[in-house]
Amino acid sequence: MHAVIEEPDEIDFIGTEIRLENIIDSDIENAKKLFLKFSGEEIIESTKYGQVIRKNGKSSNGNIYINGVKVSEEERFLFSYNITTITAPIKKALNRERSNVGRTAYTDSIKKILLSSEKKEVAEILAVDLQNMNLGTAHDELAWIDVQEHSVKKLNEQGKYLFVTSSEVMEYPDMIDQAKNCGHSIITIPENLKYKIQDTTDSLGNSIVDINQFVENYNDSFEFNFIDPNHLTDEEKCVYRFTPQILKLSSHPIKGIKAIKISTSMRANFFENTETLGCWDAQSNTIVLSRHTLKSLRDYSGTLIHELIHAKTGYSDVTRLFEKALTDEIGSICERGLLKKSITKKSN
Repeated sequence: MHAVIEEPDEIDFIGTEIRLENIIDSDIENAKKLFLKFSGEEIIESTKYGQVIRKNGKSSNGNIYINGVKVSEEERFLFSYNITTITAPIKKALNRERSNVGRTAYTDSIKKILLSSEKKEVAEILAVDLQNMNLGTAHDELAWIDVQEHSVKKLNEQGKYLFVTSSEVMEYPDMIDQAKNCGHSIITIPENLKYKIQDTTDSLGNSIVDINQFVENYNDSFEFNFIDPNHLTDEEKCVYRFTPQILKLSSHPIKGIKAIKISTSMRANFFENTETLGCWDAQSNTIVLSRHTLKSLRDYSGTLIHELIHAKTGYSDVTRLFEKALTDEIGSICERGLLKKSITKKSN
């Protein structure tokens, strides 16, 4: 379109009179398609950098607007966008060709719009598409790792979600079922994003709930069902009475342990699809053993000594430090037992 600007005939006239002549209706409709106002697309969220827009259902393409004027289309974009903060690359691109601005000119602006979005709706749409990464059908915005991370953190703030990889879903089905029973929605994420969000928090300071965090939260909220030793069966009492003698086997004085309790319910070991036989509860300074361990002296003593090492060292399972401490304890028990036996034999 071309405009002819003339000096005003009426000096006192305020404003601008614009006349469009010899234009057919189809020209008007085509012209209107260049403006966000007439596009029929819905603005989901406005940020200081621009707006996230739900695409018109009639088109699968994402439209790129600058201050409401369409400058480009993106076949593989999840949203349309209206950029309202003009950057130097955009200015340069507009000076060259306003009707077909390249992606490189507005990529940073689109990222800023998405990374400054706060609405749950935007994060949920991104998260749903994020699950298509493994299929190779995700939209192009999800190729940006910082956008992936942002959508995860926003969801973490606004609801109960568990972020797991596709391999974790197959490997730990019991954990996934437990998470669903606890009200979590399961979001499948790529492997590289898993390591990106590991041990991080959202903007509210909440830990991102990946598979390890879920287990930690589950364990913290678990309630044991303790049983009074007097209510044990006669066979169980026979094993339980060995507790003081087992404690004497320890190579170091037992400090900081307030109680040793028996529970009929134990935390689930989701990583091995079993129920744990014992645990050291550092908050209450209590060793908790499963009632199942009382079926034999071997099971009970072995589990109790295992938890004693946790109590004395504070080391976690499947760590090199814990394995060394456990090996040292076994060696010490064997050494003292064998020496005692040898001394007794010589005395006889």
